[in-house]
Amino acid sequence: MSNRTDTPKPTSAELELLQALWPLGAATARQLHETLRETRPDLAYGAVLRLMQVMHGKGLLIRDDSQRSHIYAPAHPRDALQTNLLQDLLHRAFAGSAKALVLAALKTGISRKEREEIERMLRESDDDRH
Repeated sequence: MSNRTDTPKPTSAELELLQALWPLGAATARQLHETLRETRPDLAYGAVLRLMQVMHGKGLLIRDDSQRSHIYAPAHPRDALQTNLLQDLLHRAFAGSAKALVLAALKTGISRKEREEIERMLRESDDDRH
């Protein structure tokens, strides 16, 4: 398992950009800007390009500059970055207690469907152990 410090921590804006880029796999700044404009019509192309360049410098994105338009892709898979962020949150905010983190998440309100899915996963996990 990798060290928690191996993966850079994205800012909120960087995480929003990654959330849009992961399903695409790779994209030019213009393509990603068009995708983001569906939910953020006020977002300027220049802001997306600058953020992608910063993220490349931080190691959050890789860049293929063999084409005229640079193509960017996430440097880390979604699950690896989410695990890294969760571990950081667990240690900083919950003193390493997974139970405290889960209870706090459940208190914030989850849908009935989400609760049923979690209960099913826990039952299946118990079944696998016996």
